[in-house]
Amino acid sequence: MSTGRNVIPTEDEVRKAAIELKKSNPASGVAKIQSLLLDTNPSWTVSEKRVRKILQSEGLVKSDGTPSSTTSIIHPSFRLNKSLEIDKWTSRVEVKYFDAIKGKGLVAKENIGKGDVLWKEDPFILAPEWELYDLQHASEACSLCSSIIRDHSPLHISCEASTTATPCTARYCNRLCRLQAEKVHPLLCSARNPASVPLLAFARDAQWMALHALAQCTSRLLLASQQDAATFDLDWEVVQGLAELGMEERAQCLREQGLEPDRENWRRAFELYLQAFKEPRTPTEQKKLARVLKKPIPEELQKITFEYQAFLRGLGRMSLSKLPMAGLYRLHSHLNHSCTPNVSIRHLDQRTALSRITVIAKEDLEIGQELLITYTNPQSNLRDRRRRLSEWGFGPCRCERCIATRREADDLADQLKAGLGVL
Repeated sequence: MSTGRNVIPTEDEVRKAAIELKKSNPASGVAKIQSLLLDTNPSWTVSEKRVRKILQSEGLVKSDGTPSSTTSIIHPSFRLNKSLEIDKWTSRVEVKYFDAIKGKGLVAKENIGKGDVLWKEDPFILAPEWELYDLQHASEACSLCSSIIRDHSPLHISCEASTTATPCTARYCNRLCRLQAEKVHPLLCSARNPASVPLLAFARDAQWMALHALAQCTSRLLLASQQDAATFDLDWEVVQGLAELGMEERAQCLREQGLEPDRENWRRAFELYLQAFKEPRTPTEQKKLARVLKKPIPEELQKITFEYQAFLRGLGRMSLSKLPMAGLYRLHSHLNHSCTPNVSIRHLDQRTALSRITVIAKEDLEIGQELLITYTNPQSNLRDRRRRLSEWGFGPCRCERCIATRREADDLADQLKAGLGVL
């Protein structure tokens, strides 16, 4: 007995099903994919035109419906951080895993009102905008929380390793910041580990924020390995839980836009990275690094840190998850994108903790509703917003605003074609 086709699936349902079928049948065109789609979903009503638009928007077929030369579908990979204790920040949201393409996100556990403060969060590692970084380098901003400290105060503390012969410009607004900085600073200290200076200078000169953030993150992991296993495991779970798209995978996305990767710079950065954390050039620098890293680095950690491909994946993690002009945050890194975000990120504690973020609801949120920020400039047009997202393998944005804009453009195009007698 035949089954009636009386179900019109949602855009997301068709997209996910079509992508999976295209993965399994990369040589098939639109008509074949639509036929397979209907065979696997007997109750669905889906036109060939609808399938074509979806596959074209994903770059999986050309405008004539034939298979694209790019047969592999690139998306960032995701892992859940099972050790993340969200209640440390808030009881009002929870982590939800959506699917292999979208990955994870944050949803409301209760009804939330517009303007409600959802949580405050300090960075896992700090990688501020370059103007603020320069103030830190000039001892005019706290090297941990980034608060401005130009005025003299007896509470302000300089790096304890700094001497006239081997100075370090790090300065802290109070004793607590100095103590907390020991999780990251020692391996980036020009007095304790001068081998790190060329790497940080290279990142600054190139204004390569992902490289700067990776240096901070690597320092934290290596120093955690010198503590107990539990301390290291917690930090490693944070890093492993970040969205990941390596630089080579990103290059495939950029190549479709006519851009080529700068592999020479990648290699130079990797050389300086090894020099900073593993193989200093001079005997003096080697001795100083050995004083900081007294315990042998576990072989597994070396493999996932000091191999070239692991380095490229690390750069990708930082670029995907780092909050612009701030750093890397454990809970914030779970937030997904929308061109009409429903939460905003503010730096409200500017006098005492500039790097601390406050997450605020921009509208009323219902139980189960996803919390969303924007990864792009929401003032940009649809094409520019989608181009920016595609650079990191996110694919076309499927938020309500983009879908509505695309539908209006398609309707207008159909009307113009009908008026010209094309349809």
